[in-house]
Amino acid sequence: MEAHSTPMFMTLLLLLSSIALSNADLYGNPSPPPPLAGPAPPPPSAVAGKVFPPQSVQCNDPFTKCFAQNITCPQQCPAFKPADPTAKACVIDCNTPKCEATCKNRTANCNGVGSACGDPRFIGGDGIVFYFHGETNSHFALVSDQNLQINARFIGRRPEGRKRDNTWIQALGLRFNRHTFTLSAKKVAHWDNKVDQLAFTYDDQLVHIADGHLSSWSAPNSPLSVERTANHNAITVTLPGVLELSVTVVPITKEDDRIHNYQIPADDCFAHLEVQFRFFDLSEQLEGVLGQTYRPDFQNPVKRGVAMPIMGGENKYRTSSLVSTDCQYCIFNPEATLSAEAKPLALESANAMECTSRFSNGRGVVCRR
Repeated sequence: MEAHSTPMFMTLLLLLSSIALSNADLYGNPSPPPPLAGPAPPPPSAVAGKVFPPQSVQCNDPFTKCFAQNITCPQQCPAFKPADPTAKACVIDCNTPKCEATCKNRTANCNGVGSACGDPRFIGGDGIVFYFHGETNSHFALVSDQNLQINARFIGRRPEGRKRDNTWIQALGLRFNRHTFTLSAKKVAHWDNKVDQLAFTYDDQLVHIADGHLSSWSAPNSPLSVERTANHNAITVTLPGVLELSVTVVPITKEDDRIHNYQIPADDCFAHLEVQFRFFDLSEQLEGVLGQTYRPDFQNPVKRGVAMPIMGGENKYRTSSLVSTDCQYCIFNPEATLSAEAKPLALESANAMECTSRFSNGRGVVCRR
C-alpha cells in the first residue's frame, strides 16, 4: 500500500506546484495584478472634483500700461495651456487698458488678422480680406523681412470648365538666421482626424513630434519650439520675440466639394493647412503676399465690396523652393540684423508684442504687448 501511495503523493505535489506557478514568474515570484481596463488617467488639471487656482502673471515690463500689476486668468479659462484641447486658453496682455486676461482658442482663427485659410483667403495686417490664388505646385513668399522668411507651397487642381486653379496651402517653410524649418500636410486619400498628417523638418533633417495634446519639441540649437494643440493635426510654432504660428491640417470635405464643385478625385482629399500668424518684431520694409499688408505705407489695391477681392503679385513673390529667398521682392538678410538666437527669450505669450499697422494711422508698424 505504501508503494501505491508514494506515486499518488508525488502526483498531487506536482499538481499543486503547477497551480502555484501559474500565477508566478519563472523565479516563483507572484505575478503583478492585471492592468485596469480603460483609458489612461486624465492630467491633474482635468481630474473630476479637483479645483486648481487660475494662473496669473506679474507684468514686469516698465514700458507696458499694466506694469507691476498681477493679472489673473478668469474662471472661464483658468490655464494658459488647458488639459482639454477644446478648451479656450488664457491670454494675458500687459498693455491693455483694463489690464485683464482674455480667453481664446489655441488653434488658427480663420477670421482673425494674419490668417490664411481655404482657397487661400487672407486677412492682412491692415484687417482687409483678400484672396491670393498663386499657382499649383509653386512656392510664394508670404513674409520676407530681414530676419524672417516664410514661404508657402500651393497645391490645387483646375476643375473642368474653369479658367483658374483652385489652390490651397500645403506646406510652409521658415528661414531665420541660418536655420530652416518646414511643416507640411501629407497627401492622403481618405481623411481620419485620429491619424496625424503633419510632417516636419529642421535644417533638412526629419523631426518627429509624438502624438498627443501638449506634446512638444524644441530645436537643439535655436529657440524654435513646436507644441501640439490637439492630439493630432494642430500645432503652434513659436520663435520667441519673432513669431507665433498656429496651424491646423484639414481636408476638402465632401460638403466643400459639393458647394464649390472642386471635382476632387477619389484618391486625394487635398489635405491642406489653415494658418494664423502673430508677429512680434517687424521692420517697416517687410515684403511678401501677407507681409506687405503690415507696412505702415501700404495702400491695399484689392477691390472692396466684391465677393472675392484678389491680390496679385505672383511674379513678385514667386520663389524657387520652399525655403529659398530668391523672389524679386524678397529682403531676407539675417547678417544685417540681430539673429533670432540673439533676441531676448523673455518675450513669452504674456508679454509678447503683436505687430500690426492697423492702429498706427500711417505712422509706422505698431507692436503691442
